[in-house]
Amino acid sequence: MAPAVVFAYLNTAHAYDAEAGRQKAKEVCAGCHGPDGNSQLPTVSSLAGQLPRYLILALYQFRSGHRKSEQMTPFAAELSDEDLGNLAAYYAAQTPAPAARSTDAQKAAAARHLVEVDHCTQCHGPYLAGQEHVPRLAGQHFEYLQQQLQGFKAGTRGDIDGNMTSAAEPLSDSDIDLLAEYISSLSTP
Repeated sequence: MAPAVVFAYLNTAHAYDAEAGRQKAKEVCAGCHGPDGNSQLPTVSSLAGQLPRYLILALYQFRSGHRKSEQMTPFAAELSDEDLGNLAAYYAAQTPAPAARSTDAQKAAAARHLVEVDHCTQCHGPYLAGQEHVPRLAGQHFEYLQQQLQGFKAGTRGDIDGNMTSAAEPLSDSDIDLLAEYISSLSTP
């Protein structure tokens, strides 16, 4: 599927089958992302409550090779277009686990300043809960967030429009740690 077709596909009023998505998730995804989409592995994202458009786009990026991952690419390569939508319908309907991490008030204030300065909420939404094709960050594992930000900074993480790479490039390692700690402590509204 060509990128222009992906966006047209994302905008169709197609009804996906969440039950078929649950079955596919059980077969293919649950080992890493958890049976309900709440990963217990610190470097693996939780998919529960992610927006369908983001999930379809991310899976498509893994499948097409735009977003590289030794773990995800082989799984995504076997998914049909229908599987992408069905998985998205299933995971979007799941409830994200409450944030398992907390941060102190001083670090939280410093991180909120970085979020404001770097305009994170412009794309990821007011509570970093995601919007449209942009993922929910709130409550993701610290290690996962840290790894993704470092990948964007290094230019090794796929980035469709370059916005995340541009936002991450000026961050220091301590800024990345601060942001990852704060964002991982947020619960979705």
